[in-house]
Amino acid sequence: MKILLTNDDGYAAPGIQVLYAALRQYHKVVLIAPDREKSAVSHGITLNDPIRMSPVRLNDGDDGYAVAGTPADCVKLGLFDLFTTPPDLIISGINPGCNAGVDINYSGTVSAAREGALNGILSLAVSIKTGKTLDFKGMSRFIVNIVDKVYYNGLPSGTFLNINAPDIPFDEVRGVKITRQSSNNLSKQFDKRVDPKNRSYYWYGRIDQVADEPDSDITAILQNYISITPVQCDITNYSVLSELEPFQLP
Repeated sequence: MKILLTNDDGYAAPGIQVLYAALRQYHKVVLIAPDREKSAVSHGITLNDPIRMSPVRLNDGDDGYAVAGTPADCVKLGLFDLFTTPPDLIISGINPGCNAGVDINYSGTVSAAREGALNGILSLAVSIKTGKTLDFKGMSRFIVNIVDKVYYNGLPSGTFLNINAPDIPFDEVRGVKITRQSSNNLSKQFDKRVDPKNRSYYWYGRIDQVADEPDSDITAILQNYISITPVQCDITNYSVLSELEPFQLP
């Protein structure tokens, strides 16, 4: 299988390096990722600057590609310049820090998978909750085991999978749950501070995740399950279309 592998933490991040090493034992993998961390850039693309792509040496001695751009740029450029025919699968991750609930909207990791789905390619976003343990090797084995299932079963057009693991050793994971996107983790708090010149500045405040939404991704992760959420690119609210008819011009 041909796989395009990317992330939002940069080509040298441990999560993508470990996943690359695991996947390349069984598949042809092309790693193309940002040249530096691009977390929380959502689905941004680079329009007003040139996008440069440079070959880089990966930890195991293989060659990859570093892009001076966003995760979505990496997918777009990889499909344009590195593949004569489209890859069978696009994987984004493994991200240190879960991308669940409302955070799906901000995540560069998720947006790279969304870009793949927009191009009609099966895509996965993979993350692990930060906390006690970041078991990249265990999660990599899990991804290696499911990529064939994803490929042979397929997904509806415009749909990709958002996968999140809890912050525990993989052999302690309780199982897998198919989940919906949670809505209870919207970031609203800031930590306000004052610099030596008496000027205010702000850091985003911590969000305490709560397992109070049954069948949601965040609840599954907090209960030590791997969460798999099918996410669709089409964000039209079809149930409201008929309600908007009064707004049409006569």
